[in-house]
Amino acid sequence: MTVEQTPVRALVTGAAHGIGRAIALALAEAGADVAVHYGHSADEAEKTAAQITALGRRAKTFAGDVRDSAQVNTFVADAVEFLGGLDVLVTNAGHLVGRSPVADMTDEHWHSVIDVNLSSTFYTCRAALSSLAASGGRIVTMASVAAHNGGGPGAVAYGAAKAGVVGFTKALAKEVGPKGITVTSVAPGFIANTAFHDTFTSPEAQAANVSSIPVGRAGTPDDVAAAVVYLSSPAARFLSGATLDITGAQWLR
Repeated sequence: MTVEQTPVRALVTGAAHGIGRAIALALAEAGADVAVHYGHSADEAEKTAAQITALGRRAKTFAGDVRDSAQVNTFVADAVEFLGGLDVLVTNAGHLVGRSPVADMTDEHWHSVIDVNLSSTFYTCRAALSSLAASGGRIVTMASVAAHNGGGPGAVAYGAAKAGVVGFTKALAKEVGPKGITVTSVAPGFIANTAFHDTFTSPEAQAANVSSIPVGRAGTPDDVAAAVVYLSSPAARFLSGATLDITGAQWLR
């Protein structure tokens, strides 16, 4: 599977490690030059860029707080200038922030989770639309199985934010389809060996998750990345407004 143009010009947010890094590398392996965005992990982002360069593709890192629309406008513009245009945008940046039951949840926690997951998706897509319209490009947003099942304990804000991402994806697909842009989303289930679960999910809960996955194993960042490459490929040219659930049949709709 190769992406539609050679070289495709891709921007991946939150690409310093984990799923974002896997997506950036998979796109590079499929022939893309990649703008590697990061929030705080500069050294890890440089490692991602170096791995892409080793694959023979162009890469450069770009910093910015995805919760701040002015910073998003700046790093998107800088990435487009580096790439010479934009064909694929992957809005991977997001965070659980922390677990909190609603009864104890502060306004600050609620807004923090919504901003880093949902507002950031809006800001980044808005900043990139004119460049994507020029190329007839692709947007892939990052949802979660939590958008469908509400997530684990204390994840109400996260589930709400990711459900918002799914709704945003559907609405934006209808709005920008006439401009030649497709908009899709991926909703990972339990993806092992990521900072997300290592930080917020106990070993016992992780083991319980894996035991409930019908395919018999946890997901990997590469599983998510493969779906993103597909959604960025000619094979997905008529797929828009949809969300692919990457769950190993743990969650079925």
